[in-house]
Amino acid sequence: MTNLVYTLCGLTSLLCAFLLLRSFRRTRHAVLRWSGLCFVGLTVSNFVLIIDKIILPDVDLLTYRLWLTEISLLLLVYGLLSSRE
Repeated sequence: MTNLVYTLCGLTSLLCAFLLLRSFRRTRHAVLRWSGLCFVGLTVSNFVLIIDKIILPDVDLLTYRLWLTEISLLLLVYGLLSSRE
């Protein structure tokens, strides 16, 4: 059951990234670009979680997942602060 939840979270973040970046391409609003990049990073983090917990359960990738998530959220914060319109 947890494998399904991990996979669905990864696919959901991938869908969000796709929709945000597609909308950015049409409208050129900077906040959509930064939000899309944040979700790209969260997608990578989710797929590293799948690798960590399902594919390679003996390897601890927690540090890498946390760094990926932190960088992704910093992109979002930067985008929110820099694109005040």
